[in-house]
Amino acid sequence: MKQKKQIIIFTDLDGSLLDKDTFEFNEIEDYFRELISKGIKIIPNSSKTEAELLDFNEQNNLDLSFIAENGSSIHRLNKIHQNLPDKIIISRTIDEIRNIYEENISLDFKNKITHILELEIEKQQKILGLPLDKIKLAIKRNHSIPIKFNGTESEKNEFTKILKNSGLTIQTGGRIINVCDNVNKSKAMSRALQLIRKQLDDEIITIGVGDNENDIEMIKQTDYPCLVKNENFDSSLINIDNLIKSDEPSPKGWSDVIKTALQKI
Repeated sequence: MKQKKQIIIFTDLDGSLLDKDTFEFNEIEDYFRELISKGIKIIPNSSKTEAELLDFNEQNNLDLSFIAENGSSIHRLNKIHQNLPDKIIISRTIDEIRNIYEENISLDFKNKITHILELEIEKQQKILGLPLDKIKLAIKRNHSIPIKFNGTESEKNEFTKILKNSGLTIQTGGRIINVCDNVNKSKAMSRALQLIRKQLDDEIITIGVGDNENDIEMIKQTDYPCLVKNENFDSSLINIDNLIKSDEPSPKGWSDVIKTALQKI
């Protein structure tokens, strides 16, 4: 008997599925829902918080599994199979991460850093580009510290190295940097797939969609890696043999790369 195929799409949201300015995907929403109706599993794998991703589900009348805060936690895998867990925490808490940061980062570096969580809400809105009602969800972080680094590129590299030696990482997205535990989107995706494969007898085929630096390891580990056009990110630096690239930015670029990937499958 031929093994059934189960397609799973792991996707970044902002700048990949969602328009980078409006955070909407109206123009491809019908196609997005058509994929779900065909049994394709779509798992957002985002730097967004658990609160933001629950809100994304609720606002769009969706019931998706998701990965939050750059791979810090995995949620609602039980929506894919009842024997899978509702929540898996991979990262240390934000308080533990903050303590490590405080102990290992010099005052000189600290003076070059803007802590997003400590700003007034109007300044947070200006940096994050979100409506005021979404800011509270975006700053409800359990496992990461959002910052803006105001030093040079070489200073940023040194800062990154110090964090790495301390057991932390920085994850660079479209608007900000997040100081995280030793986690990333790729590790969390691999953990989720490991659990899913134990419960499903199907042949699992993966598509990965991103648009920025913190998505590259994730999409590289999928069967069909896809990169949505981002004018602020130099995709020529990405060395992935079978990479599918869009000519359009999100959200149309998302549907374009998915259609190409599905044709190949």
